[in-house]
Formats: sequence, structure tokens, C-alpha cells
Amino acid sequence: MRLKMLPAAFLAGALALPLATGTAQAFTLEEFTFDDPAKQAEFRGLIDELRCLVCQNESLSASQAELAQDLRREVYEMMRAGKSKAEVVDFLVARYGDFVLYSPPIRPSTYVLWFGPLALGLLGAVVVLRTIRAKGKGQAADLTEAERKRLAGLLNQGGEPSRRPQGDRS
Repeated sequence: MRLKMLPAAFLAGALALPLATGTAQAFTLEEFTFDDPAKQAEFRGLIDELRCLVCQNESLSASQAELAQDLRREVYEMMRAGKSKAEVVDFLVARYGDFVLYSPPIRPSTYVLWFGPLALGLLGAVVVLRTIRAKGKGQAADLTEAERKRLAGLLNQGGEPSRRPQGDRS
């Protein structure tokens, strides 16, 4: 009986191992505290405006990635050291580029980011319109003279009777 329970015990131990070693550590924003509630609110607002570079669609405050935890800690330490919000943002942009911001500024280096989707949409609309127009013009030219006469005859007569095989009465 003990031998039958050994695989289950081994599996339970293997699953519990990451919890025991601390690698599955959850983050909390409670560890980042300030004496001034306004500074605390500024910190929370700032990490909400900054993008996680790993998750890319989450803010630093929402991400659980290790890099996000490190960046939150770095922002916290800079703000505790007396750096302003603008100084912290300038530091992160200099280090990681405009991608770290959810709303990057409009400048030549970000034109593709801001106007690229619009340009692709317009290009797609032009392609669709040209395709529709080309198909509309080419329809009549595809029929030969004999086919046009046959078509006109079918339309005038109401069509030919359908030809069914003799055994088919449906």
C-alpha cells in the first residue's frame, strides 16, 4: 500500500517545492510607503503611467514580472531620495526609451508609433477600393460575343429547361 502512495507523495512534494523556495513570490505595493500621503499618491500615479517592459500591455503597478518589481523599487528609491516625477520619467526614458511610457510624446522618433496605424488603414482602404473598381470594370469584358448572345437569349426566353438525368425525378 505504501508503494502505491509514493508517486502521489512525490508529485505533491514537487509541486510544493517552488512555494517552499520562495520563487513563486507574489508582489504587493504595500511595501512602498511614504511619510507624505501626497508623495504616496504621486508614486502610485507614476507607476500606473509607466509600462512594464516585459508584459508590454500592463502598467508597472499591475505587472508581476521581475523587471517590473525592480523598476517599481527603483522608482520608489528615486522618489524617496527626493527626485521629482519628471526626473524619474526622464531617467527611465533615457534608459529604456519612449516605450516605457503609455503615452509617448509626438516627435520624429515616434511618428511611426502615432501615425503608422492610420497610414496602414488608409493604405488598406485604397487597396480595397481599387480592387472593387477593377472587378466592376472587368466583368463585362470577360464574356465573348457568343456567350453574350447566349446569355441574352436565356434572359429573353426565361432560361432553358434544366437537363436532369432520366432516373432523377426530384
